Amino acid sequence: MTRLSLASLITASAASLCAVALNAHAQTPAPLATASAAAPAETVKLHAADKAFIADGTQTVATQRDAARIANSRSTDREVKAFAEKLVADYTKLSDSMRAASPRGVDVPRNDPDAAVLASINNLRGAEFDKTYIEQVALAGQQKTLSAFQAEIASGRDAGLKKAATEGLPVIQADIARAKELAQRKHMAG
Repeated sequence: MTRLSLASLITASAASLCAVALNAHAQTPAPLATASAAAPAETVKLHAADKAFIADGTQTVATQRDAARIANSRSTDREVKAFAEKLVADYTKLSDSMRAASPRGVDVPRNDPDAAVLASINNLRGAEFDKTYIEQVALAGQQKTLSAFQAEIASGRDAGLKKAATEGLPVIQADIARAKELAQRKHMAG
């Protein structure tokens, strides 16, 4: 008789533990669902200038970074290659800081370069590549990046994005100055 009672006790205990575990498991997703539901609301509240900075800024930064990677493989000039290596490092950091500064729940494109810009230099080699890269990408392209960061500083409302733009601005300005010096050394308009 004791055996039956012990078996019944074990079965009842096991059933109770399962019921407690199922109850706890059923309650766990509720807070996660609430957090996920809050994310789209943050996206809706983002100011137009901040949205433009995320879209335009990330695209120009990705374009500069990817074009510099192409320059490392297509250029035959050591100065252009050194300039491109510096841009890859700088613009990778800018991209990372923009992603980190973006409000939670905001989709920030990881790699969305301007395909037309990359296509314009992708098949060029040697001196022709260097000229096109310096004039169209290093000089003109960085001006677009500079404009996107300046617009965020002037009109953006998200503190994190404004801080990322403010901290990134001197990097972009220094890279533009290097691009102008490179263009002058190569006897191009700068």
